[in-house]
Amino acid sequence: EDMDEHELNKALEMPAGLQNLGNTCYMNAVIQCLKSVPELKTSLGNYTGRVNLTQGSDAESITAALRDLYKTMDTGSTVPPIIMLQVLHTAFPMFAERGEQGGYQQQDANECWIQILKMLQQKTQPSEESSKSNAVDQFLGIECETEMKCAESDEEPVKKEVEKFLLFNCYIDKDVKYLHTGLKNRLQETGLEKHSEVLGRNAQYTKSLAITRLPGYLTITMMRFQFKQKEAVNAKILKDIKFPVMLDMFDMCSPQLQEKLKPMRTKFKDYEDWLVETAGKAKGKGEATRKEKQSQDLPLEECEDWSFPDDKGSNNSGYYSLQAVLTHKGRSSNSGHYVGWVRQKGDTWLKCDDDEVSPVHEEDVLKLSGGGDWHTAYILLYAPRKLPKNRGGSESMDTSDTTTTPAAATEDSDKMEKWMKNNQQ
Repeated sequence: EDMDEHELNKALEMPAGLQNLGNTCYMNAVIQCLKSVPELKTSLGNYTGRVNLTQGSDAESITAALRDLYKTMDTGSTVPPIIMLQVLHTAFPMFAERGEQGGYQQQDANECWIQILKMLQQKTQPSEESSKSNAVDQFLGIECETEMKCAESDEEPVKKEVEKFLLFNCYIDKDVKYLHTGLKNRLQETGLEKHSEVLGRNAQYTKSLAITRLPGYLTITMMRFQFKQKEAVNAKILKDIKFPVMLDMFDMCSPQLQEKLKPMRTKFKDYEDWLVETAGKAKGKGEATRKEKQSQDLPLEECEDWSFPDDKGSNNSGYYSLQAVLTHKGRSSNSGHYVGWVRQKGDTWLKCDDDEVSPVHEEDVLKLSGGGDWHTAYILLYAPRKLPKNRGGSESMDTSDTTTTPAAATEDSDKMEKWMKNNQQ
């Protein structure tokens, strides 16, 4: 029977969209992507502060406003994020700049992402078993060791430091075609100039970097914008950079962390071998991929712990699965249009384009890699890859797969096809 849009949204569990309040798509896209980190949502839900524009701190107001907005969004209807925008403007007046016509100007979504997380760092609590001071550092914090070496003097001691990031930058140059290459470019910077005490003058330095702590959720910024002095704009690099659904960060880690990652990686390898072997007997590689996808949708209690026991919220394998993508369409970061794309289940993703939320296939998300004026990936959010506890020929896992899932999947895909047909007309 024909369903109206509201019923279809309900049947497909379409989440709430966010109204555009005048060039606020940069904020809407950030909010939709961050909402896909369940642990961050849980921590926000536990926060007891409230929005207070006259006396409260900016961090308090932003944390409370985001918590309240997520609660409203969970009821499933389109929301005008008026209070969230108001507290963002109060905390960061740069986001409240107006154009010649009097309306709000477009802003840089990456800047918005960073500023919101910095506010949440001050107010969110970590889970009880964590040594981190807040939920942002616990689930999104990257830690690295850096070495600064003078290229012109062997006498100068190598300077070692620990650096912390919330986003890992992917540098784009003429040789970068894949995300992995761009990330490896980040590990070594040559030709840095600074004062050398040994030489008594400015000298060339090389800075190398290795990750010592991988967070459960890894955020990557594609460095697509370069400031052009002449035009005074953040001009965009349109180059096509392919990014994977499954990401492996092992190569970027320090030797010590690599050792710690190995036991969990061995378990994943055994699981993959078993999947390929059983799929070979059954329906080939596609079946193995499907089962791997299903494991990403399993509840936490049915999966192995993805953190190190002494660092809840870290990643203990180096393996990640793509969870959300924030794209930009246009030629500069302060113009154009931002959209959030969030994985829902299996191969189904949601395109969160302000108040319009619609299902898309994973293949369409992987096409957002750049190369033209279409929506282009700017921020990638990866979640921890999950390893099912029930694996290696366990009967219960097989039965559930063959009885419920395919039927449910067919039903879902029928609904989705119908929804898409209606929306394309």
